[in-house]
Amino acid sequence: MHLTSSPVDWYAARAAGIVAFLLLSAVVALGLTLSGRRRLPKWPRFALEDVHRFAGILTGTFVAIHVATIAIDSYTPFSLTALLVPFVSSFKPLPVALGIVSAELLVALAVTNRLRGRGLSYRAWRRAHYLGFVVWAAAAAHGITAGTDRGGVWLLLVYGVSIAVIGGLLAARTPHYGAWIPRNRSAASS
Repeated sequence: MHLTSSPVDWYAARAAGIVAFLLLSAVVALGLTLSGRRRLPKWPRFALEDVHRFAGILTGTFVAIHVATIAIDSYTPFSLTALLVPFVSSFKPLPVALGIVSAELLVALAVTNRLRGRGLSYRAWRRAHYLGFVVWAAAAAHGITAGTDRGGVWLLLVYGVSIAVIGGLLAARTPHYGAWIPRNRSAASS
């Protein structure tokens, strides 16, 4: 299936993977913001939901571009099977498998979104939606361990900021997070 050996294809594959991760990070951050019932003064909830949904679609689009450009590049050692089945690739089997699992779970999330209200209860949809954290974590691990730019300071900064943002939003949602922070001096001294 290798159709080209152009460096443009390889740059497109790398760029699409990085853009997909950034979009996925934004989707997860928006999802955490929406589920936490936070209010952003200048953004009504319906606008955040629309941006969350649209960014999710864009994420899937860039994942598809990432996979398609890798599939047609003659420099990379990937068959169609190696792109779809985890641990089949001879090139970095675990990191590539993390990317494959992440992409396939993203498809599963898209299916559950489509089925929400059409036979899939809100409770089942919400539970399935927690896969978003697995998708994001697997995508981060895939990019950090498999990406050819993984040693670049700029990309490590991108991953570090993304991890800090998602980690901070998750910590803020943890029920006992507020117990770690003293409310006032008298509460801290007692």
